[in-house]
Amino acid sequence: MWNVDNPETELHSEAIRVVTPEEFDYSTAQTPGSKRLAAIARGSISNSQMWGGLFFVEPKSQTAIHHHGLQETIVYVLEGQASIRWGTRGEFESIAKPGDFIRVPPFLPHRETNPSDSVTFSWVVVRSTPEPIIVNLPADYWGVPND
Repeated sequence: MWNVDNPETELHSEAIRVVTPEEFDYSTAQTPGSKRLAAIARGSISNSQMWGGLFFVEPKSQTAIHHHGLQETIVYVLEGQASIRWGTRGEFESIAKPGDFIRVPPFLPHRETNPSDSVTFSWVVVRSTPEPIIVNLPADYWGVPND
């Protein structure tokens, strides 16, 4: 809340904070087949009402089927390509490449696959709540084992 009586104090209490890679939290919630690093999360360096970090999937790897609960997720692809499957049966698929933005609605089951032989794909991820919500689903959630 903006302090009209003392805007100078208010500006400093909610100051801009630069988070360096050395400060990223490697112990944030994970999905098998990927790695997440939290840069902005509750209890880390700020009182942010959102979560922000990086997401990586190695070449020829895929994540488990998962969703992010009530969080809406926005992603910006930095490097590599990903095949993204989603839906109640994994019936939809799209390819994301560098420069693309992706929106993942709350509770939507999805999985990312990296088809490359040599390039790790990496994304900047921002979520609508400060806690990382990761709900990993059974391998046969879509009615067939992970392929």
